[in-house]
Amino acid sequence: MGSTRLDYKELLQRFGRQETHRYFQDQREAVELVRQIASEEGIEIDAQGDGEIVSAHTSMRRASLVSEYEFLTEVAEYPCKLWSPEEMAEHAFRSPEAHGALLVGVGFGLNPMKYCRGLAAAVYRHGGTIHAHSAVQSWEKADGWHLLHTPGGTLRAKQVIVATNGYTEDGLHPSLGDRLLPTLSNIITTRPLTTAELEAQGWRTQTPVYDTRNLLFYFRLLADGRFLFGSRGGTVGDGREGDRAQAYMNRRLGEMFPAWQGVEITHFWSGLVCISAALTPHIGSMADDPSVFYAIAYHGNGVATGTWSGRAVARLVAGTHSSTQLCSVFRQPLKRFPLPSLRVWYLRGAYAVYSLKDGLPL
Repeated sequence: MGSTRLDYKELLQRFGRQETHRYFQDQREAVELVRQIASEEGIEIDAQGDGEIVSAHTSMRRASLVSEYEFLTEVAEYPCKLWSPEEMAEHAFRSPEAHGALLVGVGFGLNPMKYCRGLAAAVYRHGGTIHAHSAVQSWEKADGWHLLHTPGGTLRAKQVIVATNGYTEDGLHPSLGDRLLPTLSNIITTRPLTTAELEAQGWRTQTPVYDTRNLLFYFRLLADGRFLFGSRGGTVGDGREGDRAQAYMNRRLGEMFPAWQGVEITHFWSGLVCISAALTPHIGSMADDPSVFYAIAYHGNGVATGTWSGRAVARLVAGTHSSTQLCSVFRQPLKRFPLPSLRVWYLRGAYAVYSLKDGLPL
């Protein structure tokens, strides 16, 4: 669950308690929708864990977990448990950067590639067609038809859904320009860890974990015994920055989990997540052309919310639902970033501030 960069206080101030509660119930429904689709379509997604663990990376951050617990139990109505450092070591893991935790009883881990391939197979079984390597090079509209020009030909359509998230180019459509900001997320995975290595670090959970940093780390043990360790960061995306990111993550993995310092890293990859100017996900149709729909901007939590948003935008296209039936968090207009040419500098400035705050004991 997640999909917004607004904190709980900002959600309540902007949308009110009722709509905030509704948003979190939608998030809970999104998680269960992934389970449902996987079950109905026979997709093996390697589901792991029960909920999410939020780890306090300093002793002072435990106070923020108490506030989060109060919000999630009272407003979102999620099942949650607060863990002391001792309880965290008993139920989850040990780390010099783990000082208690919050177990949120919504969510689970999965293999997203298996899910993606399973969805693609389901599309074909249900009569759909997927055209890979078909980037839209230009887009025009004539006589009520959208003409989407690709390297392999031109597609004519009465209605179009834009669901390209962090891979949306500014020039794709006039109503999308200057409204989105792609950001990098990086992941490393280790070789499969032995039982002795897991015991040395006190690792005893399959539930996904993320910490209380602004520039958070997220991590979990995979089904085959590999350890996945991810982080936000990077504003260039070239090879040199990727090398620096990998070296940084290798070092931080060893610092957070000293028993695994120097363990072999077998894989590194990165991809783009998407931030909107409103810092919320968006579902709807273009104000200047209601035949163009969008489902976009999941702020790094897109597997469940993207699935749920796909169903929601399909209902809009089919005419069985209207946008007014959506929670107001999703109905925010796609507004422009101020001085959009400076977007990457906004991001770099935010990263600098976040890095400073994350290093403080507060």
